[in-house]
Amino acid sequence: MTLLYPLHLAGAAVTLREFGEDDTEAVHALVGDSRVTDYLSFDAKTREQSDTMLAGIVDRARQEPRTEFYLAVDLAGSLIGFARLGLNGVQAAKLGYAIQADQWGRGHATDAVRTAIQFGFGVLGLHRISAAIGPNNAASVAVVEHLGFTVEGRIRDHVYTGGIWRDSLLYSVLTHEWPTSSPGR
Repeated sequence: MTLLYPLHLAGAAVTLREFGEDDTEAVHALVGDSRVTDYLSFDAKTREQSDTMLAGIVDRARQEPRTEFYLAVDLAGSLIGFARLGLNGVQAAKLGYAIQADQWGRGHATDAVRTAIQFGFGVLGLHRISAAIGPNNAASVAVVEHLGFTVEGRIRDHVYTGGIWRDSLLYSVLTHEWPTSSPGR
């Protein structure tokens, strides 16, 4: 696979773009906010940890072969979240995403995830995209169910955050289940 860098993917309202070094403040505002990270597989990060995370994302984006598409969710020039496809297995990826708490409930996660999935199936030629979601994250469960994911089961003690082990619900969508044009999704 070619490098596919830099990416700029237009959704209905948001854009998925590469992260840059100038995103430090916005990244920390996102991953340093426990309201957001309570639903992720990691705890809220300090400023230093956020900067290290961003440097790793920027570095990995330029590697070949590219095994991760960790993209900023941009709304009208402002970073409001991320969407990630981590390539694993044969023609498969793990999906992850987050949106700033003050932007929840506006459809931005659905738009970002839809755009990432279309890229994964249409450009990367993936066969399967999966997402592991905390059972108490009703909003995220609603996003993937709305987009046609199927629940596969529960992964017990899947992540350790906030000082406790947490289960995840495993969802997936296969390429033949994803419409090439998804106006209703």
